[in-house]
Amino acid sequence: MPRIRTLSRYILAVLFIGAGVLHFLKPEPYVRIMPPYLPWPSGLVLVSGIAEVLLGILLLPRATRRGAAWGLILLLIAVFPANVYMAQTSGAGLGVAPWLAWARLPLQAVLIWWVWQHAKAEK
Repeated sequence: MPRIRTLSRYILAVLFIGAGVLHFLKPEPYVRIMPPYLPWPSGLVLVSGIAEVLLGILLLPRATRRGAAWGLILLLIAVFPANVYMAQTSGAGLGVAPWLAWARLPLQAVLIWWVWQHAKAEK
């Protein structure tokens, strides 16, 4: 079980670090899914990208793992309105099938659960 947990943690770290890096390399899709009621979309995309990269890295060392996991959970909750907006706008003009944009919403809960598995104290 420890090997599966370690593999799980590394997969999560790679996912978040990769997604965070994409915020800098290709910010346009992230800006497009920002709800119009949020100020400074490009700045929020950069801040969330920084958070994803940092928290993804901090998920790996034991000393910072729990804090990073809780930070990622908060980040996933914070970006949920963008996912809802993307679904409401049929993919925000990004060429994403509307059903896929809607299917992404419950996947957010799965991701939160997955990260939460690393927020719990290790036995």
